Amino acid sequence: MTRYLITGAAGMLGRDLQEALAGRDVVALTRADLDITDAAAVASALAGIDVVFNCAAYTAVDAAETDEEAAHAVNAIGPATLAEATAANDAKLFQVSTDYVFQGDATSPYPEDEPRVPLNAYGRTKAGGEEAVLGLNPAGGYVVRTAWLYGRHGANFPATMLRLGRERDSVSVVNDQVGQPTWTADLARQLVLLADSDAAAGVYHGTNSGQASWFDFAQATFQEAGLDPDKVKPTDSSQFVRPAPRPAYSVLGHDAWSRAGLEPMRDWRAALHEAASSGVFGE
Repeated sequence: MTRYLITGAAGMLGRDLQEALAGRDVVALTRADLDITDAAAVASALAGIDVVFNCAAYTAVDAAETDEEAAHAVNAIGPATLAEATAANDAKLFQVSTDYVFQGDATSPYPEDEPRVPLNAYGRTKAGGEEAVLGLNPAGGYVVRTAWLYGRHGANFPATMLRLGRERDSVSVVNDQVGQPTWTADLARQLVLLADSDAAAGVYHGTNSGQASWFDFAQATFQEAGLDPDKVKPTDSSQFVRPAPRPAYSVLGHDAWSRAGLEPMRDWRAALHEAASSGVFGE
């Protein structure tokens, strides 16, 4: 029987992965349970494990600008440690990565083999993790890039928008950043689909299909909740200056799924509708 291990198991995606793997032999470890930069601890935890999903990550994008060393430890050294251990065990490693490995200045979806040109410190550390996984476990290393995640088990953009929509007469949301809203439950199921397949190791893009701006995403969320979408007002990124620059264009292409004989993830609006219907965003 295949044995699975999830790192970062207390996070939004980690918890949805546990649900997607229900009924299987799964070891779910939180950050407190396993330091993925500790080679001895990782080797011990991975004994007898066939498939590892690495959901552990330093995701404080702005904080990484002034603490890149800490981000690098979790996002690059940790995946390298896991890659060495899984390669030694002939195990598969699924490294969850990000659209931030790209500049965000494209005008068409980024293909999986697009060269990495990170936009900020966080992106540099995640790019380092990708390189480590693909280089140290070439036969069993899978990089799955995702973006714009929301889900039941964590703070999420739709829930925040709905709260603000009930508190205010209007909500201003940027209309000059475009990406792919992605439900963590869909991503978890797609990761399991990939793990269960005989697809080749390499890079895959784990985002819901289609594209939207944050403004579009907010308006669609209001519609799903029965609120007036016209309460959402468009603005631009100059009104929300942050320490770390954000990519203007984060749309990822999905050709690798077709090459592997697998269906890419469904359209983001269909996912949002099911998420809203299942109570992901609360009351």
